[in-house]
Amino acid sequence: MVQLPQSRVTQSRPFLHSGVDYAGPFSIRASRGRGAKSCKGYIVIFIRFTTSAVHLELVPDYTTEAFIAAYKRFTSRRGICASTARDCGTNLVGADSELRRLLAASSKEFAEIANTLASHGTQWRFNPPSAPHFGGKWEAGVKSVKFHLKRVIGEATQTFEQFATFLTQVEATVNSRPLCAISDDPRDPSALTPGHFLVG
Repeated sequence: MVQLPQSRVTQSRPFLHSGVDYAGPFSIRASRGRGAKSCKGYIVIFIRFTTSAVHLELVPDYTTEAFIAAYKRFTSRRGICASTARDCGTNLVGADSELRRLLAASSKEFAEIANTLASHGTQWRFNPPSAPHFGGKWEAGVKSVKFHLKRVIGEATQTFEQFATFLTQVEATVNSRPLCAISDDPRDPSALTPGHFLVG
């Protein structure tokens, strides 16, 4: 096994080096009431490489505009990333062929994302195609988030506001999972969590 990348082992502020992935779709209602129609919603998961802390954003679709809005909310709260990595999934465009077209910088959508990230000084890296194992860090984050979603709300349809509120609670729960014991004393049950690195 090779050495971990420098971004995984170097002490830095939260989310300086992070990965991003999508989860979903989830059924969400636009408003309360009997006649309210349901639509699809997705979760953008940002994960910190060093401590596996997560940040969750709810978006209405896979469009470039929705991702840029989620990215702006994320960086406004957590700070600008030095590097952001993701897999070569179909999240931005809906098909692998379209993603390759975007990566070739021949599309307006990719140029818009690249300009947004470059203006913040963020290095945007894609994993190699057909290598989903490169994204194990954020896939584990997706698994943890989905576990809590299925356990608590199951197949129930929430309003956009209810779902967004619940996501912040899931985020707090996932960031409270133990990473390691704080002391060597077996009678001390306290543990170090990703939340310690975010809020103390």
